[in-house]
Amino acid sequence: MTGLVYKSTGSWYTVKSEQGDFIECRMKGKFRIKGIKSTNPIAVGDIVDYELEESSDTVTGTIHKIHDRKNYIVRKSVNLSHQMHIIASNIDRVFLLVTINNPPTTFNFIDRFLVTAEAYGIEAILVFNKIDTLDDVTLDEQLFMQHVYQEIGYKCLRVSAAEMKGVEVLQEMMKGKVSMFSGHSGVGKSTLVNAMEPSLHLKTKTISEASKQGQHTTTFAEMYDLSFGAKIIDTPGIKGFGMVDMDPAEISGYFPEFFKLKDQCKFNNCLHKEEPHCAIKAALEKDEIAWSRYNSYLKILEGDDENYRTDVYNEDRIISDKSRE
Repeated sequence: MTGLVYKSTGSWYTVKSEQGDFIECRMKGKFRIKGIKSTNPIAVGDIVDYELEESSDTVTGTIHKIHDRKNYIVRKSVNLSHQMHIIASNIDRVFLLVTINNPPTTFNFIDRFLVTAEAYGIEAILVFNKIDTLDDVTLDEQLFMQHVYQEIGYKCLRVSAAEMKGVEVLQEMMKGKVSMFSGHSGVGKSTLVNAMEPSLHLKTKTISEASKQGQHTTTFAEMYDLSFGAKIIDTPGIKGFGMVDMDPAEISGYFPEFFKLKDQCKFNNCLHKEEPHCAIKAALEKDEIAWSRYNSYLKILEGDDENYRTDVYNEDRIISDKSRE
């Protein structure tokens, strides 16, 4: 039998059958998918083959095959630096929820997420949430951040789940597709899903005033069928986004504005750091490329995964100020 994985808890997987029934399944043996070293070989969004097992009063299943994925999105495993965690698979669009200070989302975090989405061939859209909470200063920050990404070509939405602003536009973009919501804990993923589909009653929590960080409400990634003809994968809040192994030479190709200029550099293997006649650095000096993006590129290039989120928020502010001058 074939089905779609709707929830993964690490040992049990909720699979929806082709007839619309949900079955709790376990994995048979160990899966090794095309050399992928991951902490979770089966992910939400996977199409799997399984066999039913009847014992006592319950019917469970055993997964014995994972179908080829059209794509997946990953991040480095927190505790196992040489392995990755597959967040979800077979995604049509990923919506990254961004908040300015409630909690703060940095340029660096956004760029790492976008680079990963580009690398795995998934369309990424930025959703600036909680716009109803912005004052004059934070509104200016939000609009500037939005401008940076719209100039590159990324779609951006401004949304308030509390006031239902922008929610209908978001729903239209999700119809007929499998979408994933991601972002830091506390950016309002579950609240936004509840606004679109109140019957789900997803758990929500408030922001910790002391740390300005969100508290985890979603423990495991889970897919939901929505009444307006869409599927949504809600994911746990991400504190950091460690990059999975990338060749330094390929990283700039995942920055669309860099990719457009790469062939104008004097050297084919230009890393856009110290090399002469670099088109990216020339564009940077002309303010044709945002300093925040170049800063993110350098951090990814240098493999600065461990501590990138400890001080980048203030650094992002300084760089954004430099970009505005």
